[in-house]
Amino acid sequence: MAQENKNITPNSGEMSLKDVFEKIAKAKKYFISKWKIILMAGLIGGTLGLFFSFIKQPVYKAELNFALEDNTSGGGGLGEAMGLASQFGLSLGGDNGGGAFSGDNLLILLKSRSMVESALLTPVNAYGKNQTLAELYIFFNKYRDRWSNNPRLKTIDFLPGIDRSKFTLLQDSILGVFYRSIVKNNLDVEKIDKKLSIINVEVDSKNELFSKFFAEILVKTVSNFYIDTKTKKSTQNVNVLQHLADSIRYELNKDITGVASTSDVNPNPNPALQILRVPSQHLQVDLEANGTMLTEIVKNLELAKISLRKETPLIQIIDYPILPLEKAHLGKLTGITLGILAGAIGVIIFLSIRLFLKNVLHE
Repeated sequence: MAQENKNITPNSGEMSLKDVFEKIAKAKKYFISKWKIILMAGLIGGTLGLFFSFIKQPVYKAELNFALEDNTSGGGGLGEAMGLASQFGLSLGGDNGGGAFSGDNLLILLKSRSMVESALLTPVNAYGKNQTLAELYIFFNKYRDRWSNNPRLKTIDFLPGIDRSKFTLLQDSILGVFYRSIVKNNLDVEKIDKKLSIINVEVDSKNELFSKFFAEILVKTVSNFYIDTKTKKSTQNVNVLQHLADSIRYELNKDITGVASTSDVNPNPNPALQILRVPSQHLQVDLEANGTMLTEIVKNLELAKISLRKETPLIQIIDYPILPLEKAHLGKLTGITLGILAGAIGVIIFLSIRLFLKNVLHE
């Protein structure tokens, strides 16, 4: 036991509280001795911060809020409509329960590549010129200047009315770059409250018109796609029933005309010649059958229209971005303060590393 105690020495690697305070005091004294360097770094940082506040472009923020009301539950009074329509091999919907585009999936749809690219290819009137949002994005990001020395890129354009299916591989690639950049740096989509169906879309960019137009067009593009997708089946059913109703009504009108024509041909048929009544009787049977069918189809058509209205989601815009937009920029005082702090902290970190390495080498 005595032998073990002899082996415990002050140099065994353990540091006492006194040693800690001594090192802190030495470090403090060391930094005080370097106050001129720290001050100089702070002044240089403040100068750079002031310069940066002059050259940094402001960022314009466009916010758009909209509420989604989506009645997807099937239902109730539509049971009879579904039963009647099933006689014709049709479904009036009401059983899809929301599908793939219900709830929070709409947030993903707002940031999907197809929706963002569709918005970028939408023409707008900006600065007195009819151009797509993709061209406006190229303009204020000064891509034309960067592409001027590249023969393949300098001829690239995205003109209004361009056919998306005829894009070259290079055009697709550039749109992909724009999409990733916008989703990462310019677009933010979130629910204001998880319990509510109010969605906030925020677009930040260095161009005021782009921020405003892109927010509005993106929401409109997604709204149209969302509504078309949700009501596609019911819309098809309405179109089929409408076509049937129109066709039967046409045949019914022909039958009415035919009955009248046969009566005109034989206004006083001979009772002894029953064969003369057969054409009129045939037309009368067709008339009654078509009349009954038309009544049922019109009934189903009206019920299908009710189902379509019930399944059509309501997307109501609450707040539009209004010019002038909110502008975020780096103020002169803020730039100077941040520059001084960055310069001073950077030098202190450098001196700390230098002091640590110096102590390690001496030990």
